[in-house]
Amino acid sequence: MVLAGLAAAGPAAAQTAGSQATTVRPSGVLVEPERYDRPPPGRRRSAREVLRAAEAVAAVRAVRAANPRAYVRAYLAERGGWQVSLFVPPTGGEPRREELAQVLVDDRSGRVREAWTGVQVAWPMARGYPGAFARAVNSPWVWIGLCALFVLPFLRRPLRLLHLDLAVLLAFSVSYAFFGAAELAVSVPSAYPLLAYLLVRMLLVAARPPTAVPRLLVGPGFLLLAIVFLAGFRVALNVTDGNVIDVGYSGVIGADLLAGGAPVYGAFPPDDDHGDTYGPVAYAAYVPFEALWPWRGSWDDLPAAHAAALAFDLGCALLLWLLGRRLRGQELGLLLAYLWMTYPFTLMVANSGANDSLVALLVIAALLAATRDGRAAAASRGALVALAGLTKFAPLALAPLFATYRASGRRTVLASGLAFAVVVGLVLAPFDLGVFWDRTLGFQQDRDSPFSIWGRYDLPGWSQTAAQAAAALLALALAFVPRRRDAATLAALSAAVLIALQLAVDHWFYLYLVWFAPLVWVAILTPAQGAGSARSSPPAAAPTPG
Repeated sequence: MVLAGLAAAGPAAAQTAGSQATTVRPSGVLVEPERYDRPPPGRRRSAREVLRAAEAVAAVRAVRAANPRAYVRAYLAERGGWQVSLFVPPTGGEPRREELAQVLVDDRSGRVREAWTGVQVAWPMARGYPGAFARAVNSPWVWIGLCALFVLPFLRRPLRLLHLDLAVLLAFSVSYAFFGAAELAVSVPSAYPLLAYLLVRMLLVAARPPTAVPRLLVGPGFLLLAIVFLAGFRVALNVTDGNVIDVGYSGVIGADLLAGGAPVYGAFPPDDDHGDTYGPVAYAAYVPFEALWPWRGSWDDLPAAHAAALAFDLGCALLLWLLGRRLRGQELGLLLAYLWMTYPFTLMVANSGANDSLVALLVIAALLAATRDGRAAAASRGALVALAGLTKFAPLALAPLFATYRASGRRTVLASGLAFAVVVGLVLAPFDLGVFWDRTLGFQQDRDSPFSIWGRYDLPGWSQTAAQAAAALLALALAFVPRRRDAATLAALSAAVLIALQLAVDHWFYLYLVWFAPLVWVAILTPAQGAGSARSSPPAAAPTPG
C-alpha cells in the first residue's frame, strides 16, 4: 500500500495544471476568414495586411527562417483583433501541428499588440498578463502590505534563524515578480535555492526543534483583531476582484459531473480538456458549492468556485488556530492563523479561485488528528492523508510518515494503514482505474512544463530520475528516523517530504507553497515537548486546578 502510494506520488506528484495551454479565462473561438484579400465583415483590415504586420516582427522572421516548412494562418480574435499563428506540420508520430509563434494585431490601427515565441506560445499563463492570477492581490500595496504584516510580530531583537526562515518564505515574492514580468529565465531558477533551503532547514528542525516560542512584538488582542479584519478583507476582495483560473473551473465541472452521476474522467468539455487531471476529492469538495450555485455550462463568474476557495482558505486559518491552541495554547493558535491570513501566497490562491488550500486543509487536519493518541486517532490521520493525496497526489507520500507517528505497537500502524487503504479504495471504486490513470498521473508523466528546471533546461534525464528516487527514499526513511518525535517534528518532516517532491517534479508553481508553508510555521514556532516558552499560554489540554 505504501509503495503504491509513493509510486503514484513519484514523477508527477505535484503536477496539477489542467493543460499545457493554461488560461485564466475562457478564450473565444478563433475563426479563419474565408478570404485573405479583403476585410471580413466588421473589420477594417484584410488577413493579408495582418500577415504582413506580423511577419515584420523580427522574432517571427527568425523563427520562420529557422523552420522552412512553417506556414502562417490568420484568425479573427476577440475584441476586434486578429491572431496570426506560425505552424509547422506534424512529423512522424506527432498527432498535430505545432504552433511556433503567435502574434496579436489590432484591427483598427494595424499595430502588433503582442508577439510570442518559445514556451509562451503554448503557455499564456507565462506571458505576464497583469492580474492573471488573483488580480488585485498583485498590487504592490496589497502584496507588500501583507509581507510587512507577516513579519510584524517578529520584529524584536535578537535576530534568530527564525527570521531567516520567514525571509526565505517571503523571498518567493521576488521570483513571482519576475514571473509576472514574463521573465522565466529568472523566475524558474530563483525558486529552487529557496526550496532547497527550506528542505534542509526542516530536516535540521526535526533533529533539533526550537526550545521556546519567540517573544512577539504584538499581543493576542492585536492578532485576533488582525485575523478578523483580514478575513473580511479576503472575502470582500474575492467577491469584488477575484478571478477563477482553470483549477477552480475544473473543480466546478467535476462537481457537476459527479452530482449528475456522469463519468468524470475523459468527459470534460473541450474548453477544459485536461481539467480531469486531479484526484476525485478535488471534485467532490466542490459538490456542495456547485449545488448552491450550479454550473451554467461555461467559464463565467463561477460563484461556486469563489465560495469553495474562500471556504478552503478560511478553513485552513481555523484549523491552524485549533492546532496551535492544542500544541502550546491560545497565543500560538492565533499566531498560526495570523500567519495564514498575512502570507501573500495564501491570498493569491484564494483570490485565484484555486483549490490548493484544500490540500493544505486536509494535511493540517491530519496533523491535528496526530496530536491525539490511540488507534482511532491513527485511523483518522491515515484517512485524512488519503483524502489529501486523492486531491493532488503529492500528499500520498506522507502515508508512511503518518502511519508510524506515535506508533505504540503494530496495531496503531495497522490502523493508520488500513484506514488509508480503505479510503483510497472507496474513493476510487466508482471509477475505471485505467481511464483514471491515463487522465491523471499518466497524462502528467508525459507532458513538459517550462516552470521547473527539468522542463526549462535540457538537463540529463538521469538527474531528474535521481531526484525523484531521492524524494521517495526520503519519504520512506523519515517514517522511521528520528524515532522520537512530537507533532512539531511531524510537521517539519511532512514539509520536508512535500518540498523534496516539489523539487523533483516537472511542473512547479507558486500556488503549491501553501501545501507546506503552514507546516514550516508549526515546525519553527513550536518548542519541543518539555521545553520552556518565553511567552506562551498553558496548553489547552492542561488540567484546571480544582
